[in-house]
Amino acid sequence: MPIYKGCSPSKMTMGAGLILYSLMAGEKQYEKMSARRALGVVSHLKGDGLDGAFLFRDAQVDDARLVLRLIQEGRSRGSRALNYTGVTRILRDRKGRVAGVEAQDTLTGKAFGFNAHAVINASGAWAETLHPSPVKDYHLRPLRGSHLIFPGQGFPREKVLSFIHPKDSRPVFIFPWEGCALLGTTDVDHGEDMDMEPSVSREEAGYLMEGLAHILPGVPVTGHDCISSMAGVRPVLSQGKKSASQESREHVIWKNKGLVTVTGGKLTTFRLLAGDAIAAISDFLPSISTPPPSHVFDSRISPPGLEECSLEMKLRLLGRFGIKAGQVARIMDEDGLSQVGETATTWAELAYSAGHEKVRRLSDLLLRRTRLGLLLPRGGAACLTRIRAVCQNPLGWDDNRWEQEEKEYLDNWQRCYAPPFSSR
Repeated sequence: MPIYKGCSPSKMTMGAGLILYSLMAGEKQYEKMSARRALGVVSHLKGDGLDGAFLFRDAQVDDARLVLRLIQEGRSRGSRALNYTGVTRILRDRKGRVAGVEAQDTLTGKAFGFNAHAVINASGAWAETLHPSPVKDYHLRPLRGSHLIFPGQGFPREKVLSFIHPKDSRPVFIFPWEGCALLGTTDVDHGEDMDMEPSVSREEAGYLMEGLAHILPGVPVTGHDCISSMAGVRPVLSQGKKSASQESREHVIWKNKGLVTVTGGKLTTFRLLAGDAIAAISDFLPSISTPPPSHVFDSRISPPGLEECSLEMKLRLLGRFGIKAGQVARIMDEDGLSQVGETATTWAELAYSAGHEKVRRLSDLLLRRTRLGLLLPRGGAACLTRIRAVCQNPLGWDDNRWEQEEKEYLDNWQRCYAPPFSSR
């Protein structure tokens, strides 16, 4: 993170924050850099007023693959996961205690129910549709975070660049991601229909491009170079702050006669949120106990089938697929681990996801099981013929179904993921 004279944060403030960060982590997490060294590490970095920089550690994860791996490992331990299923109502007995839920398949419209003595509501920004806040004037404030994705050339390849936006002093980041560069994020009120998929507004795109031009003035990048965009909605609890960025990112637990709602918080603390939710549900299910602190995943796993893979490929497949990684490596012939276009995604990953990861829409496969729709120009339209050849049979779709899915995917991509610099 570069530090500039006369701008916030100062060297002293940033240094103090990183010392505290290191104390909490139990080891030093940062390194000071001179202005000269920073300019050598990050090409095209703004040099005017540069007073040095700090190098520090943080976490980076593919959120969709993290969720999928958690679901996979939960299922391997006896859990049941239902895709495209929404809870429409909490059922209660005569004394108001939770008795189950009503649910609906959102693709077919089929309704059904489940009996339960307790329910955990972890529906993020939608949590209050099932459990209104019990605290007066303390409600969810859905905030949109948006990102732009560019080809990786000209951007930092090995490190994330964090900087302060000149317009509102918010932190913005440029991540090297899957061979591309990801620029984000914004923090704006999401006043759109919560049942519709969010997308990046032109105003947000302009804001991000303004920040990019400020911090990397020598990078010859314009909106025309943007490959794709993506947006998500954060569940933030409002304390009445005027600025969205001033709202707390803390999580809350609400309990009501067998219903436990956990919302707020950040992805990096998901394990803590889960532990708090389990502790709360044990009030209604005494046989449930909070598991002791441990690593989320077992890093020692080494499933058969990875022997011929490079270390880089092993780490990629293990991180994304866990104990199923060997199946991914073996699923195709000798060409199975070749990459799709210029991305790091392999055809084997695509084929495995199509056959084993509950794909119900082509958007699932190209935007969430893999990220090809974000990493390839025009959502990967030029690769759809080969994607069809690899994936149609594992998906079990006939020609009519595939053609309909392809049309709906491209329409969805244009509406929600296309670069927001021209008419969508």
